[in-house]
Amino acid sequence: RSQFLQNIKEAYDKDAALKNLLLDPYFQNIVESYQGAWREVVAAAVTQGVPVPGFSSALSYYDSYRTERLPANLLQAQRDYFGAHTFKRLDKEGSFHHNWME
Repeated sequence: RSQFLQNIKEAYDKDAALKNLLLDPYFQNIVESYQGAWREVVAAAVTQGVPVPGFSSALSYYDSYRTERLPANLLQAQRDYFGAHTFKRLDKEGSFHHNWME
């Protein structure tokens, strides 16, 4: 445990503005090396009906963090419909709002 904390400290000593540990080369390498086994554990647990919310949520976070574009258009539309939160488009710059009741 203390070595893990030391690795975190070293990452931030190298780059005090580090936004996420996944961007540090050491942690990037570790996660990339073990992601296959990580996926196997989550898949086996799900197949057997064993809840592993920490593992599966962390894996989903990892996948979403390293993906440039995700299918969030439905979520953006729902947020705009219920609260006029606006949405962004890929084909035009800026934020948009639509009157969904029209």
